[in-house]
Amino acid sequence: MDRMIYTALTGMSAAMNRQRVIASNLANAQTAGFRAETFTVTPFALKGAGLDIRTFAQGTVPGADMRAGALIETGNPLDIALGGDALLALQASDGAEVYTRRGDLQVAPTGVLENGDGRPVLGDAGPITVPLGREISVTKDGAVMAGDPAAPDIPPQEVGRIKLASPQGSALAKDLHGFLRVPDNGILPTDLTAQVTVGMLEGSNVDTAAVLVEMIEAQRSFDNRAKLFSTASECDRAGSRLMSLNG
Repeated sequence: MDRMIYTALTGMSAAMNRQRVIASNLANAQTAGFRAETFTVTPFALKGAGLDIRTFAQGTVPGADMRAGALIETGNPLDIALGGDALLALQASDGAEVYTRRGDLQVAPTGVLENGDGRPVLGDAGPITVPLGREISVTKDGAVMAGDPAAPDIPPQEVGRIKLASPQGSALAKDLHGFLRVPDNGILPTDLTAQVTVGMLEGSNVDTAAVLVEMIEAQRSFDNRAKLFSTASECDRAGSRLMSLNG
């Protein structure tokens, strides 16, 4: 009986984790640049004498679905949609370099250029800082330009260049905050050919209808594994009755 219980328990745990991933994807269906998390269940056997028949389930989130989302026109000069598979480099709260497709930029009161997650946008020399009181714009190659409203005849000056990173050939994983990271604190190279479209945002790539179907399937999977506990209990009682008769 214990073999059935532990097998069912690991299956239920994997089903619960799958539901958490589905709930996260559904909650971010309207988040700009969001990449849906993927979920994988893999079997693993407990090794040991007489225990090879025990196979458990282990659920993991290996990464994200990197398919592009639909483009949304906003007209905001600080909204950018990244072209191709380029990623926007940000500075995480722990100082590490992380990546996203979310391009709704804004200038913080301190002058630091941030995206909608509130994380500093990285350039060639670290976080990009712009002069306060200037008109900020972004060119298609990621250059951040600052113009003086009091001197409209003077061309805007470049104050930084957004790092547009190339994920080609590199492993990526999602952290707990939804950012993409290179394992072991790796850093992606700059994609010098990447361009952005100004005044547009890339929407989430979550398919709401498909996610709702997945949620129903995950709940049914959890319920089916829960029924195994009742089955195991019935088998245990039947076995106890047989032992009583033999006694």
